[in-house]
Amino acid sequence: MDVANKEFAFAGSLDELKAKGRLVLHGDHRPILVVYDRGRVFALDNRCPHMGFPLERGSVEDGILTCHWHHARFDLESGCTFDLWADDVPTFPVELRDGQVWVKTTVTHPDPAAHWRRRLTDGLGHDLGLVIGKAVHGQLATDVPPADIVRQLALFGAQNRDGWGVGLTSLTALANLLPMLPDEEAYLALFHGARRVAADCDGQAPRRERAPLESHPDAATLKRWLCRWTTVRHREAAERTLLTAIEGGLSPAVLANALLAAATKRAYADTGHSLDFVNKAFECLDLIGWDHASAVLPSVVGQMVEARGAEESTAWRQPDDLVALCDKAESELPDLFRAGQGMNGWSEHLALARELLGDDPAKIIDALKAGIRAGASASDLSRSLAYGAALRVARFGNANEHSDWGTAHHVFTYANAVDQMLRRIGANEDADQTPVRGVLHGAMALHLTRYLNVPPAHIPGDDGEQLDELPTDVAKIRAALLDAFDRQRQVDFAARLVARHLQLGHSPQELIATLARAVLREDAGFHTYQMLEAGIRQFTTWGNTDQGRHGRAHF
Repeated sequence: MDVANKEFAFAGSLDELKAKGRLVLHGDHRPILVVYDRGRVFALDNRCPHMGFPLERGSVEDGILTCHWHHARFDLESGCTFDLWADDVPTFPVELRDGQVWVKTTVTHPDPAAHWRRRLTDGLGHDLGLVIGKAVHGQLATDVPPADIVRQLALFGAQNRDGWGVGLTSLTALANLLPMLPDEEAYLALFHGARRVAADCDGQAPRRERAPLESHPDAATLKRWLCRWTTVRHREAAERTLLTAIEGGLSPAVLANALLAAATKRAYADTGHSLDFVNKAFECLDLIGWDHASAVLPSVVGQMVEARGAEESTAWRQPDDLVALCDKAESELPDLFRAGQGMNGWSEHLALARELLGDDPAKIIDALKAGIRAGASASDLSRSLAYGAALRVARFGNANEHSDWGTAHHVFTYANAVDQMLRRIGANEDADQTPVRGVLHGAMALHLTRYLNVPPAHIPGDDGEQLDELPTDVAKIRAALLDAFDRQRQVDFAARLVARHLQLGHSPQELIATLARAVLREDAGFHTYQMLEAGIRQFTTWGNTDQGRHGRAHF
């Protein structure tokens, strides 16, 4: 009995329970509701799993327990809910001993990690934020690695929606930040990523599986085919071609080269989202493992082949035909790269970025061509493009319409995607110049946003500005920054605090955690997640320099 009493607690006599109908057992454990109904005794957590209302104040009828706050109903025996938004209520074993009621006070599962994994699948399938939140927390509490949770979420999203979308992009952006986040922010990142995936899949048709070809074409042929099917909007052919490339064991770098070439067949497609989604699919596989490539990569094809290109836009055709400028420059790329061969050590990234922010599109193209002739690699060009796009956002003035911020944002995330993809392609990038057209398109998209910097907003800390009126203590800076995010019209002040933090040499990691907390404590939007992650990506490229600070300030 002593051993049994360590696990069980005395609730009261059976006669008392029959007379009162219910008892509440308090102690070091959670409050437990004990109910007598139709000759049987049941024990459940007294807290409604929806919002914690005391279930003892509810009512029991025909074996159904009803919470009177939001009228969630539960099966008294199993604790299972009839209303999925409320979640199931935990139940406890009961023993009757000589007219006494004893209740086991702990809830255990034979395999807790497997239990919470199943519950996460349930929450995702029904888009239940409450269940998702508990299941993510439950897996973390049982020491499931965050990468395993990301993998479950990513594969659910890839299988339960016919195409990559904002949910998987949000998940990947937030998952990329996990190594930099404290535990609480890491949990929130996983939760918000999961919620976005669930919402994106809710009510959508699941993905239809397609098979690779039974032949074995070489990489160059597969790349040509993928570009052809993308151009003629033949989704099934493009997917089978891509699956064949994956089945053939092509490396991530070769796959990136092929998909970047196909995605840029249309200029700045879907205002940059098409290429951004392709890049995020690659980053997702970096996180969950490349053995899942055949499940993840084909999900971007549908959006890629259906995307509308900027060549269909008046702004890209008049008053200057930007598409013709890009096409002409692309035809010259082989000769330009041959001229730059052997000219090592090109480092004029900042000078080129300034040229890319100019007003004349022809001069912008000329600056890119001059860089190539001087020895710049494709990733050198994309690095300058991404920095120029970050400056465009950082100099976005408050006099602009708020909706115009999205225009500058799209250019920056596109430029970041081009930069990440070209880095992935790596050392052999100049053997095939096709992917460089993504830089050309990005440069023209950046040119079209020049009006957003008229007049340009001041970047705090530039030109030797010391910001001495702001706090020096890191804790005070972080507190002031979080407070600024809680109030309206504090954009400039928040940027000054970020600049102050970096100017004083405080830890960039602490600043990243603070910015993440500011975003994750709210139900932030898709674009906000994109901007935070892309800004931090570019910051890591430049390091804690003036250029890195500019990249952070734009957020």
